[in-house]
Amino acid sequence: MTMTIEPLSPAVIREAATRALGEDRGPADITTLACVPADVIGKARIFAKEPCVLAGVPVAEQVFREQDIQLVLTRKAEDGATLKKGDTVLEISGSAASILTGERCALNFIQQLSGVATQTRKFVDATAGTKAQILDTRKTIPGLRALQKYAVRCGGGVNHRFGLYDQFLIKDNHLALMGTGKKLADAINAARALDPEAVLEVEVDRLDQIPEILALGVDIILLDNMSLDETRACVELIGGKAKTEASGNMTLDRIPDVARTGVDFISVGALTHTIVSVDFSLEMLASG
Repeated sequence: MTMTIEPLSPAVIREAATRALGEDRGPADITTLACVPADVIGKARIFAKEPCVLAGVPVAEQVFREQDIQLVLTRKAEDGATLKKGDTVLEISGSAASILTGERCALNFIQQLSGVATQTRKFVDATAGTKAQILDTRKTIPGLRALQKYAVRCGGGVNHRFGLYDQFLIKDNHLALMGTGKKLADAINAARALDPEAVLEVEVDRLDQIPEILALGVDIILLDNMSLDETRACVELIGGKAKTEASGNMTLDRIPDVARTGVDFISVGALTHTIVSVDFSLEMLASG
C-alpha cells in the first residue's frame, strides 16, 4: 500500500527515545556491562515474526543513536509497509554491547506502534468501497499520543483533533454547565468568537437535533451511539451541509455497515486504546 505519511517531528522522536532509554537503562546496563567486552563488534537485524503493518522504525533508530552514535543503521523497510513473517526492517552494526542495551526499547516502539498501524489498516480495509474515513480519538496512552497518532497514519487512518486546543467539540456536558438559559446557539457563538478558524463540531444523539444545528452552520456533526437506521436518516437529513462523523461501539464487525450509511468519518477508540502488539525480534547475526 503506497501512501504519503506525515512524519513525526525530530523533537518528538528524540524525546521519546531518550525517555525510554532513561527508563530502561538507567545508570548502566549492568548485565551487558558484566558479560560483553566493550570491544566486541556485532551485527543484528530486527525482523517481523508475524504479518503486520509497520510503524515506529524512525523511533527505534533514534534509540540506537542515543545509545551509541557510532552504530551503523540500515533501514530495510519503511513505515506503512505491509510485512510478511520474517521480513527485516532494520539492520544494526557496531558495538555489540550497545546493540544489546538498545534492543528492548527499540523493539517496544516497533511492536506497539505496528500494533496500532495493523489494527488501523483492518478498520480502513473494512470501509472499502465507501467514502468513509477512519478517525482516531484522544483515547491514547498518556505521553505517547503523537507516536500513536503517527501509527494510525501509517495504517491509513486519519487523525482527529490532537488535543483540547485544536478543534471545538461541543457535547451535552458543555451545554449543561454553561448556565441557566444558555442554549446551543450561545455555545456556538462563543466558540466562533474565541477562535473563528478552528473546526467546530457538535455532538448529537437524536434526529430532531439536526435542523437547529444545521441552521447554526457547524462544520461537523457527531452522530453518537446511533443505530444504523438513525445514522442513515441523519446523513440524509444533513444532505452534505456539514460533514458527518459516526461514533460509539465501532467494532470491525459493525464498520462496513456504518460506512455504507454515507457518513464521512467513523471514529474508533480501539485504534489506540485496545491494541495487541506485533511480535518482532532482534537477532544477532555476527560478532567479532
